[in-house]
Amino acid sequence: MVLTAGVDKPADRLVNGEAVEVDVRYARLGSRALALALDIGVQLILALLLLFVVVAVLPILFSEFVDDALMRSVMVIVLIVVFIAYPTAIETLTNGRSLGKRAVGLRVVREDGGPIRVRHALTRTLVGVAVEWPGLIMPMLTWVVSLLTMTFSPRGRRLGDMAAGTFVIHERSASEWGWMPAMPLPLNRWAATADLSAVDDDLALAARNYLSRAREIRQPWHDRFAYGLAAELTDRIPQPPPPGTPPWPLLAAVLAERRRRASGQALTTRALTERIWPGFGRLEKFTRSESLGSFDAEQTQPLP
Repeated sequence: MVLTAGVDKPADRLVNGEAVEVDVRYARLGSRALALALDIGVQLILALLLLFVVVAVLPILFSEFVDDALMRSVMVIVLIVVFIAYPTAIETLTNGRSLGKRAVGLRVVREDGGPIRVRHALTRTLVGVAVEWPGLIMPMLTWVVSLLTMTFSPRGRRLGDMAAGTFVIHERSASEWGWMPAMPLPLNRWAATADLSAVDDDLALAARNYLSRAREIRQPWHDRFAYGLAAELTDRIPQPPPPGTPPWPLLAAVLAERRRRASGQALTTRALTERIWPGFGRLEKFTRSESLGSFDAEQTQPLP
């Protein structure tokens, strides 16, 4: 997640009350369909269990009062509990994370980014039962309308989201490539003061790909890639590296310093996110050692 100062507010952006633009990953049809399938499975299992208890227990405890009318009434109550009360309660108590959404890594939030309340969860549930799942009102038509709404909405909102003033986001960020070169100690001081603003992501990715595959590249391509990337980095960094620096440590130093600076920014971003959305910014997983640019043994390997 990236937080930047918000000036304009396009339709697919979220700006909170502190005038900070929050760049979130909106959940689309695929991930939401998977979460819905898991939730439906849980609801069906719960319905079967409750119906089994009703059929097995009621005749034993209240045999003289049990008739068809009572059984139908109890079954209606069971369906209301399973398809309305249960999803409303679970989304309210978990701040928008049903079991299916939790498994997929999704979360329901209000339009202003805050956690949902009972009224939001209940509205989403009622609209879902009526026109989406199971679609009691013209199911063939309303299902098509709901799918089209989610497909073409900038935030992937369904009819229930529009009625409740909510949308669904991904809680988990995209997985990060774990390997990163460690900082060469002789270049630590130079890298800390170097201006890396002109080193864009494409050049950094090219250097990272080279270092990760250096042992597999044969000569003369090995040296051509190394010296070419080092020359391009040197041209974009105003402060020249120490004289006689080989290309491989230079590439590693630039990448490690970029990661150190990005980690510091991410720590600040997650602290702000935690203040805005309690429980959303996982500060416990982002330690101070990461912000200082240290990497565990599994994330480093010797330079070629």
